[in-house]
Amino acid sequence: RLGILIARHLKRLERVILGYLEVCDGPEEEARLGILETLQCTIKHAWPRMPCRLPVLLKALLKMIWDVHTDQGSTPEPVKATLLQEATECLILLDHCSGGQVKVLLEGVYSSCEENCVRECIRKVQENT
Repeated sequence: RLGILIARHLKRLERVILGYLEVCDGPEEEARLGILETLQCTIKHAWPRMPCRLPVLLKALLKMIWDVHTDQGSTPEPVKATLLQEATECLILLDHCSGGQVKVLLEGVYSSCEENCVRECIRKVQENT
């Protein structure tokens, strides 16, 4: 709703986003899905301010991807797939607004990661132009 005015609140919003990405909120993961949508909208509207937030957001998204992949809880597979897809979309948006920095940073992760699910998310980001 705020559009570009969200830039005024980025510091606070970043803390909220990071907090929600860290915590599993049950089988339907409604809060995480909602915060990923919020992050996507924020990146789209405040894209000039995203490169300086890239290290923190990239780390949080990768950690969430890993957590979702390794979750042995009651989260159904379709919900996990949606979480991974939305997180990948956030990474793609971050890559676009940072001039390809995300692809460069993910190269080392891709080569050292052995988990196919995580590698698939990274591959999608690297292949996106």
